[in-house]
Amino acid sequence: MRVLFAAPPQGWDRWSGPLRAACPEMELLQDGAPDSFDALIYAPGYPAGGAALDFTPFTRARLVQSLWAGVERIVGNPTLTQPLCRMVDPGLRQGMVEYCVGWAMRGHLGMDGYAQDGVWRNDVVPPLTAERRVTVLGTGALGGAVAQALAALGFDVAGWSASGRAVDDVTALAGSDLGAALARAEILISLLPDTDATRGLLDAARLALLPRGATLINPGRGTLIVEADLLAALDRGQVGLAVLDVFQTEPLPPAHAFWSHPRVIVTPHIAAETRPSTAAPVVAEN
Repeated sequence: MRVLFAAPPQGWDRWSGPLRAACPEMELLQDGAPDSFDALIYAPGYPAGGAALDFTPFTRARLVQSLWAGVERIVGNPTLTQPLCRMVDPGLRQGMVEYCVGWAMRGHLGMDGYAQDGVWRNDVVPPLTAERRVTVLGTGALGGAVAQALAALGFDVAGWSASGRAVDDVTALAGSDLGAALARAEILISLLPDTDATRGLLDAARLALLPRGATLINPGRGTLIVEADLLAALDRGQVGLAVLDVFQTEPLPPAHAFWSHPRVIVTPHIAAETRPSTAAPVVAEN
């Protein structure tokens, strides 16, 4: 089986070994005649230069395997007629759960409120998890796993999606319930995809619905948040802490106000990386 590694070249050293080990019958190549390949392993950014890949010449390919969990930047390509497999990587799911649970616990426990300055603040005691309401926006594979992990820790968790997709042990809220989902969200976690309906979803009006001092965690898509509106909400204390892993522009420019804002924690798009060790067997099976 001839397979084209149609992904940015910097990924070759990380992926080629695990992929070949997981699928030894695969001849993995970085170039060749398009009509000679049985499948493509693809990630946006290939080819270099910003142009979308033209899938038309790959007449023999029976599969396009995405290395990304999100497929928004692939499915809009009109030349894609081959079957597309999205990445469902257990390591990616676990990484996202760990990221969201870790930062949610930091916000819940108020860890940043204990300055190491010699002052004994024993009047600052957090509630138990059962008394803290969490809303997860997006209840797909990643959002559902995050919501269930937080519910298992005792949090009062609701999951919101346009369709109201149910998740075990989590209150399900649907499209028209967005206001209620935000109003209850002492901790708000966004794992929504990038669509016409979600871009700019968290604007000034919707951020104002959050309980005052809410924690916002966004490891999903940077397009969800109107950044100027979030900065204004942070300045007036409507949002008490924002943990942001994704942004309108990446890398986040050094002069961006998020870097220096005292209520913002910036992480560099590392919440859930696709790990070759766990993802290569998934690719091989597909």
